[in-house]
Amino acid sequence: MNWCDYSWPENMGSGALAAGKRHTVAIVVTIIVALLVVSAVALYGLLKAKVIEINPLFIKSTDVVGVDISSYQANVDMEKLADEGMSFVYVKATEGSTSVDERFAENWNNARASRLEAGAYHFFSFDSPGETQARHYIDVVGKLDGCLIPVVDVEYYGDKKENPPAAEDVVRELQSYLDVLEAEYGVLPMIYSSRDVEKAFLHDSFDNYPRWVHSVRFPIWLDYQGSWLVWQYSNRAELEGYSGGEQFIDLNVVNASESLGSLMVDNQK
Repeated sequence: MNWCDYSWPENMGSGALAAGKRHTVAIVVTIIVALLVVSAVALYGLLKAKVIEINPLFIKSTDVVGVDISSYQANVDMEKLADEGMSFVYVKATEGSTSVDERFAENWNNARASRLEAGAYHFFSFDSPGETQARHYIDVVGKLDGCLIPVVDVEYYGDKKENPPAAEDVVRELQSYLDVLEAEYGVLPMIYSSRDVEKAFLHDSFDNYPRWVHSVRFPIWLDYQGSWLVWQYSNRAELEGYSGGEQFIDLNVVNASESLGSLMVDNQK
C-alpha cells in the first residue's frame, strides 16, 4: 500500500482526532495524579513511622540550635556538643515530687561550665500536687541566675494516654506549679508539650506562657497554630557529644523571630 495515497475515513474528522487527544491527555493526567497520591501516602507513612525526617531540611545555618538531655544520653561532653554547633542545652533535673535525674548534678555542673547556655527542666507528674513538684525543682536546681528560663515538660507517660487524668485537675495543678516557679525566679516558665497533650489539656489555658513545641514528624507550621519560642524538630539526631547511652538525641531550634537572649532568666526579670 502506498501510504501517501491513503485517506482517512470520512468519519475520522478533526473532532474525532481532538477527542482522542483529550482522552489520551486525561489518561496521562490520571496516571500522574495517581502516582503523586501514592507517593504522598508513602511519604506520610515513612514520616509517621519515623523512617525518614524532613524537618532538618527547614533548619538554616543561621538558626540557634540546642539539645535536651537526661541520664539516657549517659556520658555527655558539653564542649563537644558546642563544637558540633549546639548553642544551648536543657538538662533534665526532676520528675514529680521526689525523683531526681541520676545524671543531673554531673550534667548541670558541666553544662554551666561550658560554652553552652544551660537550663534545667522538670518532668511533670499527673499524680502529685503541682506545688510540691515546684518546691522539689527549686530545692534541686537552686538559683538560675545566668541560666535559661525553667521548663516544665508536660507529656503522657505510662498508661496516661489511654487513661488520662481530668483536664481540670491537670490545669489546676500545672498552674500551681507555674505560679510557685514564677514567684521564685521572677520569670514565666516555659511549657514543653506535644500536640496531643496540647489538645487535651493546654489549648484553653496558659497562652501567656512561652511554649516549647514537640513536632518531629512534620514542620511546625503544619502541626501547631499557636506562637512558640522553641521547636523540638528532631528526636532521632545523632551527635558525637555523648556516649554509652541512647543512640539518639533531641534537637531544638529557637524561633527565628526571637533570640537566645529571650530565653535567659536575667533578661526576663
